[in-house]
Amino acid sequence: MTKQVSLLALAVTLALPAAAQQDPQAGKILDAVSAKYTSLKSFQAAFTQTLENPAAKLKQNLSGEVTVSGDKYHLATSGQEITNDGKTTWTYLKNENEVNITESDPTNQDMSPAQMYNMYKKGYKYQLLKPVKDGGVTYDQIELTPEDRKNDVFKVDLLINPADKSIKSVKTFKKNGTRTTFTLKNFKPNVPVTATSFAFDKNAHKGVKVVDLR
Repeated sequence: MTKQVSLLALAVTLALPAAAQQDPQAGKILDAVSAKYTSLKSFQAAFTQTLENPAAKLKQNLSGEVTVSGDKYHLATSGQEITNDGKTTWTYLKNENEVNITESDPTNQDMSPAQMYNMYKKGYKYQLLKPVKDGGVTYDQIELTPEDRKNDVFKVDLLINPADKSIKSVKTFKKNGTRTTFTLKNFKPNVPVTATSFAFDKNAHKGVKVVDLR
């Protein structure tokens, strides 16, 4: 099984019936957020991820940096790097000097960083909740609910800065009690990227073990 950072365990892409009712206020905010991020050629941010399951007495914290361009991304932590060119995902495990290669799957329930600002467009109902104040800033809080009740994820909460429509955090709730919070900071728009920014360079990792799972 591929060992990967569970990015927000961050969502699913499921068909949303046309008859589903949506909150127009939430939709307006989400459209503005999507427009902000899709207008950028790229962006980079530091992140922290907290994985919790109170029943299992589990709490794990992880931090790193993520770079995104369109549907491509590169995520780096102290223990691993995940690189995705929109078609293929390379998960490099530093301690094992091993890279696992898989095909990108848009229906995978673990959301990628490139999905978080567009995930609401397909497969979710959305609703504006009470604002949340954190660090002197009052954030818009939007709840996304998957339309398919068979989904392991039963809701996703987004915190959005109303001043610049940036995403503060994404929190995913699973039916098994697991909650994953992905928080962004130190946002940098339009950072320089090249084609090699989103491809794993085997030659740069001497002796790496390649596990091709495609």
